[in-house]
Amino acid sequence: MPITFTVNGEKHALDIDPDTPLLWVVRETIGLTGSKFGCGIGYCGACTMHINGKAERTCIMPVSAAEGAAITTIEGLAKDGVLTAVQKAWLDQQVPQCGYCQSGMIMAVSALLAEKPHATDDEVNESITNICRCGTFARVRKAIQTLTTNSEGGA
Repeated sequence: MPITFTVNGEKHALDIDPDTPLLWVVRETIGLTGSKFGCGIGYCGACTMHINGKAERTCIMPVSAAEGAAITTIEGLAKDGVLTAVQKAWLDQQVPQCGYCQSGMIMAVSALLAEKPHATDDEVNESITNICRCGTFARVRKAIQTLTTNSEGGA
């Protein structure tokens, strides 16, 4: 029986092992490779996608848990080629170094700011637990602060 869900507005019905991690289904079966594999245990956040608007770590989420869900990947965040405020802030603050973890970070921050456009530092600390090996956390924080203190708000 196929598992059905929508990714970036496109419906998919896949006949696939229900225990396959959603990350691998999106990367290998659907072909959207912006979300990355990092740790494989849901700790680092490189695999973060939005599942029904909520940031989720998809390397440990079985595809069966996404049945009927609306999934947004980093490829689906910008609309009609227009970057979101979070994506613009990342560029303005020159956040990425290698960039490997950044899609997950952007997805996590976008979900937080969609819920809490003026998140406090404590709320950011509690919600954004993604790991960056390059150590760009100071620039990540600065990018988030530019978004939470201006009138534009979040994502």
